[in-house]
Amino acid sequence: MTAPLRPSEPIVVSVALGARAYEIVIGRGLLATLGGRIKPLRANAKTAIVTDETVAGLHLAAAEAALASAGLGSSPIVVKPGESSKNFATFETVCESIIAARIERNDLVVALGGGVIGDLAGYAAASVRRGLDFVQVPTTLLAQVDSSVGGKTGINSRHGKNLIGAFHQPILVIADTALLDTLPKRDFRAGYAEMAKFGLLGDAAFFSWLEANWQDVFSGGQTSGSFAREHAIAVCCRGKAGIVARDERETGERALLNLGHTFGHALEAGAGFSSRLLHGEAVALGIVLAFEFSARKGLISAADAARARAHLAAVGLPTHVGQVPGGVPGVDALMDLIAQDKKVKRGSLTFILVRGIGQAFIENNVDPAEVRAFLTEKLAGQ
Repeated sequence: MTAPLRPSEPIVVSVALGARAYEIVIGRGLLATLGGRIKPLRANAKTAIVTDETVAGLHLAAAEAALASAGLGSSPIVVKPGESSKNFATFETVCESIIAARIERNDLVVALGGGVIGDLAGYAAASVRRGLDFVQVPTTLLAQVDSSVGGKTGINSRHGKNLIGAFHQPILVIADTALLDTLPKRDFRAGYAEMAKFGLLGDAAFFSWLEANWQDVFSGGQTSGSFAREHAIAVCCRGKAGIVARDERETGERALLNLGHTFGHALEAGAGFSSRLLHGEAVALGIVLAFEFSARKGLISAADAARARAHLAAVGLPTHVGQVPGGVPGVDALMDLIAQDKKVKRGSLTFILVRGIGQAFIENNVDPAEVRAFLTEKLAGQ
C-alpha cells in the first residue's frame, strides 16, 4: 500500500459526543484559518492563548493575527516549555492570568502547543469560572495524534504523571501539519511512538502501513507529494474519536489507549519528567516492555515482540531501558510508581497487554510479583 496523494481540502474527523461533539480538522496551513473556524462557534469571544516560550517564538504571532482577522481579541499567556510546567505553580499562574485577562464564560481558552500545553490549558479551562470552553491547536505530532483529542486534561503530582485533572472536551481541534515542520526530530520521533501505538493496539493493517511508509510520515511528503503524514494522523484521530465516543470517561475500552503507558509513565516519572526521557520515548519503552511481558506470559510469540521493537528502533526510538541517559530507578522505585498508575483499582495492578500485533486487551489483577521479576530481569540486562 502506497501513501495517498495530497488532498485539496483538509480532512475533518468528528468526535461524536452528542451536544458536546466537535471536529478535528487536519491539513497544512490551517493556523491561518483559526479565527475563521472559531467565529461561527463563538462569534464575539475573547481568547486567552496559552503557549510556551518555544512555540510562542514560532507561531504565536500567526495565531494572534488569525484571530484578529476574524475580529477576535487575544491575550497571550506564556509558560516555560517542558513537562516540568505541568505543576501546581504553573497551573495557578495560568488560571490567574486567564482571570486577569477578563476571560468570561462565553469566551475561550486556546491551547497552542504540545501535549503539556494542551493538558495544562485544558485543565485551567475546566477549572476557571467552573468551566470555560477551549480550542486545541496542537503543535507536536504527539498532541495531534493523541493528547489533543478526547478531553483528558491535567497536571502531574510528585507521586506520578497526570494524577490531578479533569475530563474536559475541547470545542474544536485544529491540527496544522505544517507546524510539525519546525519540530525537532527528537520530538517528532517521540510523537511517532503514539502513532505506532495505535496500530499496535488495534489496527494491524495500519501498523504494516507504517512499517512501509514511516519515512514519508517523517518527511511530510515534501519530496514525494504524498500526504502520508496527514493520512496517518487522520487514521489515529478517527480511531481515537471512535473509542472516546464509546467510552469517554475510560471505564472500559478507552484504557486500551494506554498501551505502554503503565511501564512508560513509571520510567518517565523515574527520570524526573525531564529531557532525559521524553513522554513519547517513555511510551516507546513501555510498549516494548508490554510486548515482552506479554511474550513472557505466553500471550504472543517472541517474533511479534521483536517486530514491535524493531520498528520502534528503526525510527530511532529507545527500546532498551539502558538507553535512558543517567539510567532508570531501581525495581523498588519503579514498582512504587506503577502502584500509583491511574488504572490501579483497590491496589490491584492492571496492564494493557497484547495477544498479537493490533490485539491489545485489558488484563486486571496482574500479579505484582510477576511484574517485579520481569523488571528485575530487564534492569539486570540493561
